Amino acid sequence: MRTKHSIFNITAGLANQLIITSLSFISRTIFISALGIEYLGIQGLFTNIFAMLSLAEAGIGSSIIYSLYKPVADHNISRINALMRLYKNAYLAIAVVIMILGLILFPFLPLFLKDSSVGHINIIYFIFLLNTVAPYLFQYKISFLNVNQKNYIVTLIYSASSIITMCLKIGILYYTKNFILFLIVESVITISTSIILAGLVDKRYPFLKSKETTKLDDATKKGIIKNIKAIILQNVGVFLVLSTDNIIISSFVGVAAVGLYSNYSMLIEICRNFSYQISNNIHHSVGNLVATEHKEKIYSIFKVSMFSNFWLYSFSSIFLYVVIEPFITLWIGKEFLMSKTVLIILLLIFFERGMRNSITMIKNTAGIYHEDRFAPLIQAAINLAASLILVKFIGITGVFLGTLISVISVPLWLTPLLVYRKVFQIHFSKYLGNYLFYLGVALTTCLITESFCKYILPEGDLNFVLKVITCLLLPNIIFTALFFRTQEFSYLVNVGVSISKNIYKRIMIRNQLRKNASA
Repeated sequence: MRTKHSIFNITAGLANQLIITSLSFISRTIFISALGIEYLGIQGLFTNIFAMLSLAEAGIGSSIIYSLYKPVADHNISRINALMRLYKNAYLAIAVVIMILGLILFPFLPLFLKDSSVGHINIIYFIFLLNTVAPYLFQYKISFLNVNQKNYIVTLIYSASSIITMCLKIGILYYTKNFILFLIVESVITISTSIILAGLVDKRYPFLKSKETTKLDDATKKGIIKNIKAIILQNVGVFLVLSTDNIIISSFVGVAAVGLYSNYSMLIEICRNFSYQISNNIHHSVGNLVATEHKEKIYSIFKVSMFSNFWLYSFSSIFLYVVIEPFITLWIGKEFLMSKTVLIILLLIFFERGMRNSITMIKNTAGIYHEDRFAPLIQAAINLAASLILVKFIGITGVFLGTLISVISVPLWLTPLLVYRKVFQIHFSKYLGNYLFYLGVALTTCLITESFCKYILPEGDLNFVLKVITCLLLPNIIFTALFFRTQEFSYLVNVGVSISKNIYKRIMIRNQLRKNASA
């Protein structure tokens, strides 16, 4: 059943990502043409600012969701209702706190805007604030679908919402070039989607509307509060590492530089989201697994997850390294290119985060929050110090180099160390050996692919197409040749064969039913 739910969730996620990616390129192209790079920078800056305000949520939801895995697996309705009531009240408080923080931050807005000529900044800011606050009023219900491994329902509804939003936004940009109307449409549809999903949850799980709930015992409350404190520290640190780049760039380099970086960020995020659909959509299945299975079973699934992350993120990194610069040149022009050094640093960060997904997934679903609660803050301090120093000497490159230094300093080794000790009870050196082996394979494959594209492929109009085809085929051929005898590869192949057989069986049954109906 866990595999079935994961397959549904992954398929829905990948289909959604394919549609959204196609529309995103059209929207971004028209956005740059209609409004310019500075508006793109403002959008990226405000996105980061409100990600900072959303730290008010920092860990409350994650802690309560972790507490829900066991009662959902046991069908303990009274305990589910007690936790959901706590969840609802917590998110209502979060919405109020974010609104207050947003109003407090508003007078200091000019500090983040260097060399900006964008008008109606105040209106734009408050639309972003509304769009951040409103969904929290419904998030506790939407999260319950995820705990029940029904991510595909959320994904399908968000897909429909995103398609409608993108089409309307493209039309607004093309015909009116009105950024405020662009944001209002996005806000209205986002809030409407949250309301629809909340109504769907009420319909599927009517017991959640019951006002009769048991009180949570002191041990559960104490555990939730302990985890919340730990996750708050972690999320603050994670934000300072991952979400301050645009703020630093805007403050020290300029808003236009944020817009320049945002094109690279968008393309990298597209690849991340395609890959993440797989790891994210099995996250809640793993949560159920950790709650019900023994450590050997969990470890076997982790190894498959780590191998799949290696394949996905290595392939994506190689593809981006070879293709991203010629693609941007063809798409919007050479003037939007950044240095090769920046690209390499961004892709190293991308690869490291991707490889860490599998170990982080086990860590979170096993409820390991308290032990490394200070690690993200230490990483954040290293990141901010390095970025602020290096940006003065090497500009925008220094911002990303600071992030890479902080990643290597703390989470690269600490998270797997804790999981291997507490969950798998295996020596950490085994993880380190596997990681370095995968990294070596990725770098070697990247050099082979780049050399083939540079020295073997002919120049001319078809060069870009040939590079894309090479990057799609060559890394996967190399990986298959290296790993086809491994247990992890065999497991994934068997899953793929099982999916294919199920799809074929369903098609045959459907065709037979049609024949019977027509007869």
